[in-house]
Amino acid sequence: MGTRVTCVEILLFVVTILGLFSIGNAASAHIHSHPRKPNSNERIEDGAFSPRGMDHYAGGEHHQEFDHEAILGSVKEAEEFDKLPTQESKRRLAILLAKMDLNNDKFIERNELKAWILRSFSMLSAEESEDRLEDADTDDDGKVSWNEILQDTYGADPEDLAADDKLITDDKQTFHAADINKDGYLDSDEFKAYTHPEETPRMFPLLLRQALDDKDTDKDGFISFQEFIGTRARGEDKEWLLIEKDKFDYEHDKNGDGRLDSDEILSWLVPSNEEIASDEVDHLFAASDDDHDNRLSFDEILEHHDAFVGSEATDYGDHLQDIERFTDEL
Repeated sequence: MGTRVTCVEILLFVVTILGLFSIGNAASAHIHSHPRKPNSNERIEDGAFSPRGMDHYAGGEHHQEFDHEAILGSVKEAEEFDKLPTQESKRRLAILLAKMDLNNDKFIERNELKAWILRSFSMLSAEESEDRLEDADTDDDGKVSWNEILQDTYGADPEDLAADDKLITDDKQTFHAADINKDGYLDSDEFKAYTHPEETPRMFPLLLRQALDDKDTDKDGFISFQEFIGTRARGEDKEWLLIEKDKFDYEHDKNGDGRLDSDEILSWLVPSNEEIASDEVDHLFAASDDDHDNRLSFDEILEHHDAFVGSEATDYGDHLQDIERFTDEL
């Protein structure tokens, strides 16, 4: 009797999965999620901005969404590709390859792929910023005031907000630094500087000043290890302390003088898109350079199109894996 129930359960699961596949959109939305962050300039625990590729691998699991967005330069485009038939996905990818191929030799070199990915990162930041500007711009005038940002970010009447709140103070400083024409509003370009100061060089002096204000307790213009860990050390064990000391000594303190100067502080605060793009190039080459000639032919990329862009076929492969996992568990 137990065996019959198990078979029925498997059959129902398979029918459900195939039914989801047939309607495409629902399955795609379920299997491939491209979450939009309300603030991409999130901070990690030590105060640095989170790198763009932070979620590429999480919990030992690879997330293809990052690869697809790194090629398409748009969360919305990546979501659209997830719903395309395989042949249409390949056709559109081939059009992109012709644009990516700067020397028109029908191969994608590492430098060409890296340049394209860096372009995509910039486009993703612009898209994120435009989405948030649209949310914050309550009077639909195409720009945002400080009060509109307060309402959008904190959801409270500005008069009820504490003027000395650290987050609000830093936010207001960022707003004024981004407002380059000092008219009290941020247009789309200025708003991108506000939402992505870590990708806007003219905002770096502010980021440095805020980091020193926050951590440089002896006001000597440097950040020591004790200042770097600050109150984060409370309740932590010796192993955590040793890990943080290694990171400080070997990742952040590049000249080995036991403290972080201005350049080292900015290097710690601001993630390098160059490094992230290089890592992504390595990842995509490892997935698709079948003849190991250190360049990608159009055919190799199209053969491995699922590593570069999504399609319904990618979703279907995920459905089959779901079925296999389900049957193994039973």
